Amino acid sequence: MTMMDIIYLGHSSFKLKGKTGTLITDPFDPKMVGIKFVKTSADIVTLSHSHSDHNQSNLISDTRMVIDGPGEYEVVGISIIGIPSFHDDKKGEERGNNIIFVIEMDGLRIVHLGDLGHELSESVINHVGTVDILMVPVGGFYTVDAEKAASVVRSIEPSIVIPMHYLTPGLNPERFGKLQKVEEFLTATGLPVEKMDKLSLKKSDISEESKKIVLLEIKN
Repeated sequence: MTMMDIIYLGHSSFKLKGKTGTLITDPFDPKMVGIKFVKTSADIVTLSHSHSDHNQSNLISDTRMVIDGPGEYEVVGISIIGIPSFHDDKKGEERGNNIIFVIEMDGLRIVHLGDLGHELSESVINHVGTVDILMVPVGGFYTVDAEKAASVVRSIEPSIVIPMHYLTPGLNPERFGKLQKVEEFLTATGLPVEKMDKLSLKKSDISEESKKIVLLEIKN
């Protein structure tokens, strides 16, 4: 059985490569973010919101669909649900809206929280459902911080957690210097941590008993 690959492109951008197609989340402007963005192609691009460090779909080639709003979509056998949320904890007054994406691919349910700025309501948690892999922002300042991100993880109870949007070497210090390092989130959750250069797995690898954090190396 073929494996699905998840590769970390940096910041909040991941490449999900499955049996029927490829999806990229939140491609960023390398000049703004400060790290390279690898030249790549994908069938689908999801954009959680319209800031330049999350919405550079023009950098991806061979795209069949760019999804930047709520709703239900299906492309090349991949199902995507966009759920409205906010970029802050004041119902979007400070930083606007944000889309949570639920992605079903190769039998796996993957959730990308974008630049989520608040803890989740019961109705959103129910909408999100059972989650195999959760991509959660943990750096604070622009999004939930380590403690709130840990609380979101506890509310969703995914099998695998992949942190994103935290302080990494090379990020533009003027814009992102206030982000927390990932260690604060690791401490807040207390879950076991595995470091890897990419995550390759199939549905049968998911174990609801043993929850863990996967720290991915940036591939750029």
